[in-house]
Amino acid sequence: MKKLYFLFSLFLIAGEDFISEFEYGQMLYKNPRGISCAACHAENGEGKEIVSYQDDENQTIIIRGVDIRSHSLVEIEAIVARNHPVMPKYYLTYEEVEAIYFYLQEVNKESK
Repeated sequence: MKKLYFLFSLFLIAGEDFISEFEYGQMLYKNPRGISCAACHAENGEGKEIVSYQDDENQTIIIRGVDIRSHSLVEIEAIVARNHPVMPKYYLTYEEVEAIYFYLQEVNKESK
């Protein structure tokens, strides 16, 4: 029982932040619910080519992930909550969207 109290006290002292908000956002961005945001929006949110194909008139059609770097937190929340024909629905919480937004802000601050 004393060990249990010790462990409980240790968790209280250590706080709830075992990883930083940046690390949490990075983890979510790179692998939320098993599908990476980076797969379509690229490492820093700049967007990238998802697929290209030739249409019936032999024109190249390119489907790109949207550049999400300039979107506000409110815009990203609305985008994630909406149904998209291409983007999977992640069912992210407000805190998860906020962590992803923070991660993108920090990554793009560092890359400037």
